[in-house]
Amino acid sequence: MKVNENFSKMPQSYLFAEVANRVKKYKEAHPDASIIRLGIGDVTLPLAPAVVQAAKRAADEMGAAETFRGYPPYEGWEFLIEAIRGYYASFGVMLNYGDIFVSDGAKSDAGDLPDIFSADNTVLVPDPVYPVYVDSNIMGGRRIIYARGCRENNFLPTPADIEGGEPDIIYICSPNNPTGAVMTREILKEWVDYANKLGAVIIFDAAYEAFISDPSLPRSIFEIPGARECAIEIGSLSKTAGFTGMRCGYTVIPEELERGGYSLNKLWMRRQSTKFNGVSYVVQRAAEAVFSPEGLLQCKKNIDYYRGNAKIIAETLDRLGIYYTGGKHSPYIWMQCPNGLGSWEFFDYLLESAGVVGTPGASFGSAGEGYFRLTAFGSREDTAEAARRMEKLLSR
Repeated sequence: MKVNENFSKMPQSYLFAEVANRVKKYKEAHPDASIIRLGIGDVTLPLAPAVVQAAKRAADEMGAAETFRGYPPYEGWEFLIEAIRGYYASFGVMLNYGDIFVSDGAKSDAGDLPDIFSADNTVLVPDPVYPVYVDSNIMGGRRIIYARGCRENNFLPTPADIEGGEPDIIYICSPNNPTGAVMTREILKEWVDYANKLGAVIIFDAAYEAFISDPSLPRSIFEIPGARECAIEIGSLSKTAGFTGMRCGYTVIPEELERGGYSLNKLWMRRQSTKFNGVSYVVQRAAEAVFSPEGLLQCKKNIDYYRGNAKIIAETLDRLGIYYTGGKHSPYIWMQCPNGLGSWEFFDYLLESAGVVGTPGASFGSAGEGYFRLTAFGSREDTAEAARRMEKLLSR
């Protein structure tokens, strides 16, 4: 009997487990310390009223024999798929009904999509990068290459920044986690043209698209000509609508997308029907309400609140003269560590000297060394206090 030895090629614990462990040790040593957490990207505002009411109605339906529902369709209930189609149409992207698969969140599908691809494929990820893209492909035994982000390219790598050969699968996240950088139409078109030239497939993570307020910036890769021939898009309600505890998202695989004579849409359906039993009726009804007129307005109010938090942090860094990306069309602020400190050095310094927790950039890849991620998902009061503490500490 053998285990999957690819697990030995990854860090022993997931990134945020190490962050939590260090905070726990500090708290044990300093039980009276006031700690503000701006590290993990979990939301703090409650669900929108329209969402809560929809969930309650659906729960009541599940309590009556006449309206009870059992297993959902593998691809999702029709009412939610149509709501997602309508949402995409609102910013000019027309999807077919069969393109859409409801999921329990972007993280699951980002890690599971490689199931439909050969282990022999080479995977390209940006550096720095959301760890799930890397770890899930290491588990699958795939070769990974990188496109390096840096201050010189504003952490928006292009095909010219690829190191290590030509990819078969390309991960792109915009707005980016962890850097908060957003790809322009021109840069995203470079990637689409590159993928089509190679016959590669782009897995585009659009989990933070709702934070984009500039209409000139693409919210979906399918706004780019040629994307339906090379791209899969992952969407999430976790940050759009506060569904981190509800778990619902969606993946878009164009019906015409093929590689090696196979329909990727049909392969994904086959995979899902084997390994996934769908998202509960109650959660899907709640998700449908997100896309209703009142739901969209209420969710936008929450997003604007988080944007306000990001602005507070960004303005603090502006006053300190510290370089950063993000904070405008993203809930993440990616700052350069001051005074030449390493990422984990700055983590410890900020925790011990100001009681503020962020995420070390080195945890997102080698290109993240010397950088640090802060999130805007805290309360307004905590965010303002954290910014005040940071400014006091870093002005010395």
